[in-house]
Amino acid sequence: MSGKLYVVGTPIGNLEDMTYRAVRILSEVDFICAEDTRVTVKLLNHFDIKKPLLSYHEHSAAHVEENIISRLMDGESCAVVSDAGMPCISDPGEGLVTKCRDMGIEVEAVPGPTAMATAAAVCGIPAARFAFEGFLSVTKKQRYAHLKKAAADTHTLIFYEAPHKLLASLKDMLEYFGDRPVAVCRELTKIHEEVRRTTLSEAVAYYEENTPKGEFVLVIGGKSDPVEEHVFTLEEAVSIARESVKNGMKATQACKEAAELTGFKKSDIYAALV
Repeated sequence: MSGKLYVVGTPIGNLEDMTYRAVRILSEVDFICAEDTRVTVKLLNHFDIKKPLLSYHEHSAAHVEENIISRLMDGESCAVVSDAGMPCISDPGEGLVTKCRDMGIEVEAVPGPTAMATAAAVCGIPAARFAFEGFLSVTKKQRYAHLKKAAADTHTLIFYEAPHKLLASLKDMLEYFGDRPVAVCRELTKIHEEVRRTTLSEAVAYYEENTPKGEFVLVIGGKSDPVEEHVFTLEEAVSIARESVKNGMKATQACKEAAELTGFKKSDIYAALV
C-alpha cells in the first residue's frame, strides 16, 4: 500500500501562525521535502521536530522527484513544504502533486497562510474576485506578454515580487496597465508589515526615492469596464411617456420628462404619442 503526500502550509513570517495540525503532521511523516532545507530546519527546530529533510525545488533534477514517488509507493509518508506559505502555488510541488494524483497516491492538504489571500484581505482594494498572477518572468518577452494579457482582465490582479525587481515591475505595470490603484503590501505578518495604498505612478515615484526592502505582494485594480450609455429609440421614449400618462401625468409633462431622459424632442414624442 502506498503512503501519503501531505501538502503543508507554513507561516509566511510569524511563527505563531503555525497550526497544531501542521506541527503534528510534520512530526509524524517519514520525511519532509523542503524548498530550502536551511530555512525549513529553523522552523522544525523551533517546534522541536526531528525529521529527515530532502531538498526539493524548481531546479531539482528529475531523479529527486522520482525518488520521492518511489518512497511514497513503498509506503512512506512525506510532507512537502515551501519556505513560506502554501507550497505548489508559485512554489515547488505542483508537479509532484500532479504525478501523485496520476499514480493514485493519496494527497492531503494541511492548509496554512498564503500571502496572496492575506494581502487581499487587508489591502483595502476590492478583491472579492481576483486573478493571482504570481511572479513576472525575468525574460522581457514573456514578461511583456504576461502584462499585456493581464491588462485586459477586469478582476483585481495580485502579483508577488522581490525587492530588487520591484521598481522595474512597477514601471512596466504603469506602462501596460495605466495609472491604476495599487496596494503595495510588504513583509506581511512580520514586525515591519506595511500596506501602502496608492497608485502605480505614485508607487514608482516613492520607490525611486526609497530602496525596497522585504518581500512584496502587489494588489492592483483590474481594468475598468466601460459603461455603455444606452441609446434610446423613439419607441422607447414614447413608451416611457405613455407609462407616465397611465399613472396620471398630463401628456405634455410626460413627454417633457421622457425627452429629458431619452434625448428626443418633446414634440416628436408627443406627435407619436397622440
